Order: sequence, then structure tokens, then C-alpha cells
Amino acid sequence: MIEITAEVLRILNYAGVFVFALSGGAVAIRHNMDLFGVMVIGLITAVGGGTLRDILLNLPVFWLADSTSLIPAALGSLCAFALGAPLPVKRVMLWADALGLAVFAVLGTVSALRVGSSPVIAIVMGTITATAGGLLRDIVCNEPPILLKDEIYATAALLGAIVYVGCLQVPALQELAEVLGVLAAFSTRLLAIQWHITLPRARQSLD
Repeated sequence: MIEITAEVLRILNYAGVFVFALSGGAVAIRHNMDLFGVMVIGLITAVGGGTLRDILLNLPVFWLADSTSLIPAALGSLCAFALGAPLPVKRVMLWADALGLAVFAVLGTVSALRVGSSPVIAIVMGTITATAGGLLRDIVCNEPPILLKDEIYATAALLGAIVYVGCLQVPALQELAEVLGVLAAFSTRLLAIQWHITLPRARQSLD
């Protein structure tokens, strides 16, 4: 069922780790942190979701099993720090975070399917992989967690995971499943940012 190769998985993982570290580093810069702070926040953002996924699936934590995953995390954090003040922090953070969200939504789903999880559980794991790092980043930086705001965030990750699993059921789309899943999550998140699309909220009491 899962034809994705180990090499493609590795590339997806490195890409997701890098862009999430970049977004985490951008947030740290906004809080005027030093190099160590930027590295720490970048690392938390980059590996937080995958770490929680592996713990829940009772798998070896990916960056402990393969420490090379920490290299793109360090590079992403250093890139954010090197650009420093000239970095258009908010725009870079949003775009990098959206790309990391999309990549990790698919990567987390793939990882769960490869160990025999049901499609539903795999979709949940993909969503967790994509969002938990950003949640930890915001908590550590004392910001309102983007996951708990009314923005389309976790929903975009959920959609990407669903599209990926759905494409696997269609023989003609199986080879494009990863790309379509990433595009679905990434485009949904960017459209939500651009057009300020939000989920509906419960009506407030009139009392």
C-alpha cells in the first residue's frame, strides 16, 4: 500500500525539520532571544511533533534513532539567526510554518501507516506531527497557541493527511499522493492566512 521509499521519507523529514526550525527561529527573534534561545526554540518546533508521534506509536524517537535529523534543525535555526533583524519575521514565519505543517502532516501519516496503523489513526498521527511542535513553540514563547486560535491551522494539516490517505485508495493517484497531500495542506493554510478564513465559533450567551 505504501510505496514511498526510505530515501523520500528522509528527504521529507529533513525538509519539514528545516522549515519548522526556521519558523521557530523567527518567533525567537521576535522575542529578542540570543543565539542559544533561537536554537532551542527552533529545535523544539522542529522535532516536537515527530517526538510526540513516535511516543504515541511506541516507536524509537526519530531524532534519537537518526541524529542527522538534528542537522537541518540546526541549519534552519542558524539561517533565521543569521538573517536577524532584516528578516521579514512574520511573513517568513507564516510561510515556513505553513510548509512545515504540510510536510509533517503527510510525513506523520506515512509513518503511522508504515507500522500498521489504521487510516483513521494515521490521519490523527499526521495532524499531531504537524501541529505539536508549533504548540510547544508558542507555549515556551508565552504566545497564544496558534493551534487554539480560530485560524485554519490544525484543520489544514488534517485535510492534507486525509487527501494523502484518500489518494492512496485511487491507483492513478498513488504516485502523486505525497505531493497532493502537501499541496492540500499548504494551500489551505495559505488561503486561510491571505483571506482570514476561520472556523465558526459557538454563539455566545446573551446573559
